[in-house]
Amino acid sequence: MKNSLVVKDNALINASYNLELTEQRLIMLAIINARESGQGITADSKLEIHASDYAKLFNVSADASYKALREAVNNLFNRQFSYTAEYKKTGKVGIVRSRWVSRIFYVDDLALLEITFAPDVVPLITRLEEHFTKYEAKQVAHLTSKYATRLYELLIAWREVGKVPQLELSEFRNRLGLVDSEYTAMSDFKKRVLEPSIKQINEHTDITVTYEQHKKGRIISGFSFKFKQKQQPKKLDSKRDPNTPDFFIRMTDAQRHLFANKMSEMPEMGKYSQGTESYQQFAIRIADMLLEPEKFRELYPLLEKAGFQAGSENKSI
Repeated sequence: MKNSLVVKDNALINASYNLELTEQRLIMLAIINARESGQGITADSKLEIHASDYAKLFNVSADASYKALREAVNNLFNRQFSYTAEYKKTGKVGIVRSRWVSRIFYVDDLALLEITFAPDVVPLITRLEEHFTKYEAKQVAHLTSKYATRLYELLIAWREVGKVPQLELSEFRNRLGLVDSEYTAMSDFKKRVLEPSIKQINEHTDITVTYEQHKKGRIISGFSFKFKQKQQPKKLDSKRDPNTPDFFIRMTDAQRHLFANKMSEMPEMGKYSQGTESYQQFAIRIADMLLEPEKFRELYPLLEKAGFQAGSENKSI
């Protein structure tokens, strides 16, 4: 799975459905496998999902991946979703209801699941010339809430503008897959669904999101969202001359404080010390200095001496 790219028609992104987290993940894997096969998908295509692929992508145990595949035989087969579509003869809009899959085959000895998408699903993951949403599966791999995964998809469908217009409460709940009897009190909805989802998205994906609630009188009637892409650390050419005027590496907070502690005890750093300050106080100042491009270039030789390796990006830190 080289890119693990999940691509869905926006009609599917905006559809109403209730899939458990494991079921959402299996759908993702099937879409990824279908795209990477290069053979196209039809309503007869049999797409294989291996427990090992599930475990690797979502960082779960072998037992958890086996369980996900076994339970899908009954659960996923019975799942349905609905979306709006246009009746081409008249242009009128109606509601389509469909199963996700028309066939499931599970081989326990091989830890293998073979699924066939339902006819209505196939065009929603293949014919994507007009309106579609795509993202890397790794962005949602660490989300443990089914609502967080759905919310992430709803958000990035608006990636180009970075905000989602107001969603009426009932529509928003439907898109998240909530039934009418679930979390009916707004305090419960926020505590159990909305706020944990936003927390997970902010911690584990490539975006940070905030929300605004909208009211009619005293009653919350809907929500809108704003989000922005997180800045990714620039990959550094390890052969680049650190003396070039624009040389600078944006270190993580953990990196800055780790190497600042090491550098604070170096004799060569004595000229930067302010006399009576402790090593700990000095290290805090050094960490701040490493945020400044000019100081970073000045201190870079000592940073390397402390063990910082630009080319390897110090991935373990």
